Amino acid sequence: MKDTQTVLVVDDDAGGRRLTRAILNKAGFQIVEAANGQLAVDAMRRQMPDLVLLDVSMPVMDGFSACEQLRKLPGGGAVPVVMMTGLDDTASIERAFMVGATDFITKPINWTVLPHRVRYMLRASAAINDLQKSQRRLSNAQRIADMGDWEWDLNCNTMAPSDKAWRLLGHDKAQEPIDAEHFFATVHEEDAERLQRACKQAVGSGEGFSIDHRVIDSGGKVRHVHQQVEVIERLEDGSAARLAGALHDITHRKDSEEQIRRLAYYDPLTGLPNRMLFGETLVRAVAQASRHKRRLAVMFVDLDNFKRVNDTLGHRAGDELLRLASARLSNALRAHDTLGSRAMGAMPSSIARLGGDEFIVLLTDVPGPTEAAAVARRLVDALAEPVTVQGTEMFVGGSVGVAIYPEDGTDTDSLLMNADTAMYRAKASGRGGFQLYDRSMNDRALDHLRMETRLRRALERDEFVLHYQPRVDVTNGAIVGAEALIRWQHPERGLLPPADFIPLVEEAGLVIPIGEWAIRTVCKQLAEWAARGLPPLSVAVNLASNHLRERGLPGLVKETLKEFNVPASNLEIEVTESILLADPELSIEIAQQLAALGIHLSIDDFGTGYSSMAYLKKLPISALKIDRSFVRDLVTDTDDEAIVSAIIAMAHSLKLRVVAEGVETSAQLARLQSMGCDEYQGFLTSRAVDALEFAALINQRRVPMPVLLRA
Repeated sequence: MKDTQTVLVVDDDAGGRRLTRAILNKAGFQIVEAANGQLAVDAMRRQMPDLVLLDVSMPVMDGFSACEQLRKLPGGGAVPVVMMTGLDDTASIERAFMVGATDFITKPINWTVLPHRVRYMLRASAAINDLQKSQRRLSNAQRIADMGDWEWDLNCNTMAPSDKAWRLLGHDKAQEPIDAEHFFATVHEEDAERLQRACKQAVGSGEGFSIDHRVIDSGGKVRHVHQQVEVIERLEDGSAARLAGALHDITHRKDSEEQIRRLAYYDPLTGLPNRMLFGETLVRAVAQASRHKRRLAVMFVDLDNFKRVNDTLGHRAGDELLRLASARLSNALRAHDTLGSRAMGAMPSSIARLGGDEFIVLLTDVPGPTEAAAVARRLVDALAEPVTVQGTEMFVGGSVGVAIYPEDGTDTDSLLMNADTAMYRAKASGRGGFQLYDRSMNDRALDHLRMETRLRRALERDEFVLHYQPRVDVTNGAIVGAEALIRWQHPERGLLPPADFIPLVEEAGLVIPIGEWAIRTVCKQLAEWAARGLPPLSVAVNLASNHLRERGLPGLVKETLKEFNVPASNLEIEVTESILLADPELSIEIAQQLAALGIHLSIDDFGTGYSSMAYLKKLPISALKIDRSFVRDLVTDTDDEAIVSAIIAMAHSLKLRVVAEGVETSAQLARLQSMGCDEYQGFLTSRAVDALEFAALINQRRVPMPVLLRA
């Protein structure tokens, strides 16, 4: 493999290409860019790259067509092509593979993993290309002793293997001519019958064959071999009298294929099957249950306190918790399988991770609800045991919902929906339990209606409050602004953070009225601070992406600013990159109207969403906020450092301010200073506090600054 490898990045999004180039250059790759599929084909005609990163949706020629054209070029069939797509439906993924894609990456792209993914694909491609070259030489294997060859005299049923063939089949050393049964004794028991059938057919037809199978050596190690078998002597009736075979070790190729399969079908965090593989398994299980008139059960498992752990201890703790939970659930199912075989009959089980803190279990050959309930109880009990995460013992627990085929649904969609419904009923019943689906259960619409009513009353009763987290100038420590963060002063449960109710607000369709309330509250607070003699500063309000598609928003903001006599420059509106996922032209139009009023617009959590620079650069943006996930390991992770550096450089080239979120240590701040970041916010200065405490912080004017780290 050559020292510097070339990656062709094909994307109509110039900003996306720029960020990809920065990250892959940092990882040691040489980058060639193309803005559409046709330009990519032209570039490959001039010089063949080592790997192609190919976007799906592009003008002139889309990614699917470009991939087809690339494969037709001389040498293009050997170049790995990785499709980049925001589409997550199976049909698009299947189409990508049909036109010759090697792999795919879904947007938003995990920039930290990208260089490692590229290196892996290049290694796997090199290994596969080497194996393909070897396969083209298999016809000459009888003349190449070190590839392994053998002859089988069918008249006396004796084998004459070479030393290499003997070793490839897992034996210690070659012996005198032996019988076929002894020679093939090391073939894996699951492949032995298939090999025997192929040999028998070759003997009768006089035609050769090729086959891949596994062998087990004397030490118990499993290897994969490819055999090319030819008939070298025939009887008068055309049947075989003598066979010759050549063996080739393809273990590395099979390992590469398995790794690619695991990337597509398995969750990288827990090692469990993912949603795609489970879906395929469930389809087959339902079809089999229908044919044999049997029951099966689908169980949704949701951790009860995962978000609290994730928010309190961080994402690494959350990942560790998910791995521990998956192991607990898997062990509980294995114990069930062992007990089931002795006590209540076998109920084969499988488990998958759907994403987040949701797992799903499939039981086949279920006698009835009682037996399914016993397994659900076992899963709940397994999660109820205390768990230690990063040295902290905690109780997490889980809720389980069960749906049974065919009583609770005769197709995969209804089974999954009803198991999900039952799980939510289990949570509503106090968590840490399970529920069997009951036809009398209403779907979530009723729960949403109740929650919507409760949340609307909270808005009417003025139960929401805003807390303010300071935004600090990186160079001098001055507080230059704040981000307004909503809290719910629940009459029974106390002060609730956004994570406890914002998802329900979104589902209930209340983001617009609550966003309008936040704008009005911030303007009112700015007026009060001004009346008390506090210096002017800007306060950012987070709005949902769909709020920037409300045509009445600019008028509302204008009237509110006028009512409280607040300068427009003191109000900032934050939205995420998802603003561009639906009707970007309308969002841009409304953003421009806000900018005309003097309102500043910033992009929150930058780098985690839909980074379409083609649209972002059309927005009248004044700032980008770097997501805390990149800042967290900034000092210790070179990939995060490269990403943050690239974002800052890109933003400054567009004349934008850069605000780093989640700054908790002086080392992080010092690194941001050295990179030229403009502002930061985080626990290093202060948590979000109420208006009174924030006014006190403003009066301090400055916060302590670390000494810059020197190179």
